[in-house]
Amino acid sequence: MNVTKTVEIPANHRLVIDVPREVPAGRAVLVFIPAVDEEPAHAGECPICAAHRDPVTGEEQFNAKTAASLRESMAMVRGEIPSTLRGFNTFEEMWEDLDRDDPDNDLDDE
Repeated sequence: MNVTKTVEIPANHRLVIDVPREVPAGRAVLVFIPAVDEEPAHAGECPICAAHRDPVTGEEQFNAKTAASLRESMAMVRGEIPSTLRGFNTFEEMWEDLDRDDPDNDLDDE
């Protein structure tokens, strides 16, 4: 079951969350993803990217590789391309994956 709700993060970065009754009690994973701006001037743009634009020219202030990675990640979030991101259920799983010397893993080649 997935429950999605867009919220405004206040300046103090504190949220109080009321969980719907249909969500079963027990452990849950909360994921925070910046909401895509729906204003016509910035429609579909990641707010992190918008914050890193030159205020005069409007150009991104990231290097080309970072900008390409951000565009690819946002396309994955929007469901436009399949996600290649890994998920882990525990910290230990993630750590084992990081320690694994996997020659088929293209992330190790960089």
